[in-house]
Amino acid sequence: MQTLNWYYRRLKVMSSGEIAWRIRSSLRDRADWILVGHRQRIRKSSAYLNGDGKYKGPGFRVSNQAIGDKIWLKTNDDVDKRWYDSLLARAERITEHRLDFFDMKDKYLGDPIIWNRDHKRDQDTPMTYCASLDYRDVEETGDCKFVWEPNRHHQLVVLGRAWRLSGDIRFASAVAEQLDSWLKQNPYGVGMNWRNGLELGIRLINWVWALDLINESGVIDELLQHRILDSISRHIWEIDRKYSRGSSVNNHLIGEAAGVFVAASYFGNLRNASRWQAKSRAILNLEIRNQTFPDGCNMEQSVGYHLFVLQFFVAAGIAARASGQDFPESYWSRLEKMFEFLGVLSEGGEALPAFGDGDDGYVLDIGNDSRNVREWLAVGAVLFERSDFKAWAGGYAEPVEWLLGKHARQSFKTIPEPQNKTSTSRAFKDSGYYLLQRGEFESPDRISVVFDCGPLGMGALAGHGHADALSFTLRAFGRDVLVDPGTYDYFSYPKWREYFRSTRAHNTVVIDGRDQSEMLGLFLWGRRAKAECLSWQPSDVGGKVIGEHNGYMNLDDPVTHKRMLDLDGQELVIRDDIIARGKHKIEVFFHLAEHCVVNPAGRNRYLVYVNSGTIEIELDSSLQVESFNGSKDPICGWVSRGYHQKEASTTLVGRCTGNGNTCLVNRITTGKFSTDFPYDAVQKIRNLKV
Repeated sequence: MQTLNWYYRRLKVMSSGEIAWRIRSSLRDRADWILVGHRQRIRKSSAYLNGDGKYKGPGFRVSNQAIGDKIWLKTNDDVDKRWYDSLLARAERITEHRLDFFDMKDKYLGDPIIWNRDHKRDQDTPMTYCASLDYRDVEETGDCKFVWEPNRHHQLVVLGRAWRLSGDIRFASAVAEQLDSWLKQNPYGVGMNWRNGLELGIRLINWVWALDLINESGVIDELLQHRILDSISRHIWEIDRKYSRGSSVNNHLIGEAAGVFVAASYFGNLRNASRWQAKSRAILNLEIRNQTFPDGCNMEQSVGYHLFVLQFFVAAGIAARASGQDFPESYWSRLEKMFEFLGVLSEGGEALPAFGDGDDGYVLDIGNDSRNVREWLAVGAVLFERSDFKAWAGGYAEPVEWLLGKHARQSFKTIPEPQNKTSTSRAFKDSGYYLLQRGEFESPDRISVVFDCGPLGMGALAGHGHADALSFTLRAFGRDVLVDPGTYDYFSYPKWREYFRSTRAHNTVVIDGRDQSEMLGLFLWGRRAKAECLSWQPSDVGGKVIGEHNGYMNLDDPVTHKRMLDLDGQELVIRDDIIARGKHKIEVFFHLAEHCVVNPAGRNRYLVYVNSGTIEIELDSSLQVESFNGSKDPICGWVSRGYHQKEASTTLVGRCTGNGNTCLVNRITTGKFSTDFPYDAVQKIRNLKV
């Protein structure tokens, strides 16, 4: 349960209009509580369908894949065969009610599946009126992420794809079976699965895709179809009345509107479908501009949520074109910039920098890894006929086939290869991200540095931002070297949630043990650091960028942190100027990737071994350096690559006491990439504490 202090802080970031709206919403919820039993009754079809009350069929089709022709087995491409084998293997496990999500692998969910349950905690969730449930209270409801994930019904799309390719009726029947059990266990308005509009929106999109993929199977009988349509109508109605507003406008509003738009476009003879479609279309057309910087970056300052909302915009855009309700050119041009932002970030190799929150969210399961950025860049390549997108993708990808049809493969092939594959330094000035780069993006000796000089997050809450001003990441030899450690958790472990959002969990400077910005709640910030880029000088071998932030100006002796990053070929110089009058404790953090092997090589010198290459880190001589690896007290030396997943890694912390203005200079030098480097042997060497 939230404290009174939390409610006070939350009210402070709301406008008077939003407060009035929330009061009205609370009164509406109380009335809904009284009426929920009445609304659970299965209605006659004429109550939710136009005309004679008969379903008229889909408004568009999601796939032109022929049923059961096993086309991927008829090619000479081993990749296609792996896609087919992987898809059917996953579908088999889903028919057995076994799913992978977050840190749980092959988790059995019961027979029938128990939908109102946190399967990690083995904790059932209360079956009471949805608006009365506090989804943040893990003792009452379990961790909502673990309750909601299987209820998004991504797995139904996997089953639908498997039926479409194989023609095996068991997969289509499993879709019907899981929908039937879900409807029985989730009457309208009751339980966690009606609690959050974003969850309803995601479920609607997956229902549309799954139902259309199995459309010709005959497994959905008339009674089940009636119950499904009744529930879909209530899903849309519920979202439409409660769209996120005010300080809560973020990815949730985009997901809600995308779900309504896709469902209202597909089920076109639902009562009010035209109105729902028009309203949701207007929201999406507005929010792609309101929540995306002109440079293409999502305003939540989170790479994870950038990919998440991009998938909503793609799904809605495809539905719009297929149903003859296309979005204007401005929508598609902003979406193209979103793809471009991801593509440039991908040039350094391996994973993208994990700036801001990330909870592994995705919209549709249409490949082996729905959060694989390169697969989505392949989708973008075909959508926008971009040769650079094709190069960033690295090849054709399964999601292209499922989203854009079987003819998209030929379209992808006809896109010419780019003439220039050099990774150039790039500035995304609107969002505040600056990339210092050298080399070709397919070359093993390329270097990519990403500097964060942007705002904390979006809007009054900045809910998914981290206190990471002037932090940076480094990729070399195609691998992560210095990383943003990620997110790990939202609700279950408050101390870990606090750590991964904190300044000390990022490659930047901490003054007097304090965060740059003030945490007021799990998704709420108070005082915020404001970062500004002072100078941007790109070059053919990297370049120089200078930024500063004011996050420590609230100290009794105000402090300004100014940082310069200078990449000159294979050497990166990091200069930190701490501008102050009095004494301050200064800490500089360097978080290394979990696969890096780190060895001391003299005072304040470290050799880092990664992917058949070496990197030397030389820290300022005035620093006293301590190394952490998987420490729980204090929490330090961890990397999280997924929700509720973390691995021990090495973090170097340099400390000193500054008296007045203080300058620290640290250097990172990358060696030559060599295929003869004995990396496997070096991997056996464990990190030593200094």
